[in-house]
Amino acid sequence: MTDTKRRQPRPGQDKLQPDLDKLLAGDPEAFALLVKAESERLFRVIRRFVSDDDEARSVMQETFLQAFERRHTFRRESKFTTWLYAIGINLARGVARKSARVSTLTEADFERLQPDFASNGMPSGAVKSWNPARMLESRERTALVHGAIDRLPEDYRLVVTLRDIEELPTADVAKVLQISEGAVRVRLHRARQALRALLSEHFSG
Repeated sequence: MTDTKRRQPRPGQDKLQPDLDKLLAGDPEAFALLVKAESERLFRVIRRFVSDDDEARSVMQETFLQAFERRHTFRRESKFTTWLYAIGINLARGVARKSARVSTLTEADFERLQPDFASNGMPSGAVKSWNPARMLESRERTALVHGAIDRLPEDYRLVVTLRDIEELPTADVAKVLQISEGAVRVRLHRARQALRALLSEHFSG
């Protein structure tokens, strides 16, 4: 699936997007439109890091509050929503660090899930691709995939959530995470390999 296809707006989506100038001027109606347009997706992303729905809602509310209070610091170098997500992820990371996540893979465990490579640099065995769209075809598969994603180290969990689950373009993911697009692709590839290994007993192909 290409970025162009991913970025096709949902019906009525444009009507939900606030006027940026009004938003930055502190217009309450523009801010209300922002909250309505982005709450669902922002909540899902934050939920990857915090322990329950109530805590995620609290972080989400704080995210919108900080975005409103700090709107004068937005430099228009990216989408406002990209800037918003960066605030939310930083807040969620801070909350997550205060409470240990259960069954999260260590970096060593994660490395063991990567394919082995021969001396010529090619994988020593068959490496199957990880197709997120196919994996999320049913509720049962969705639960298994999300459970596996939750076990990934934070950096990899973030990139696969934003790119594969929320379907943000690579460029936007790079700006949210403040890394290069190349780094996004590398992390995404490694995250997919780890997920393929974690889910291999449940899915074939």
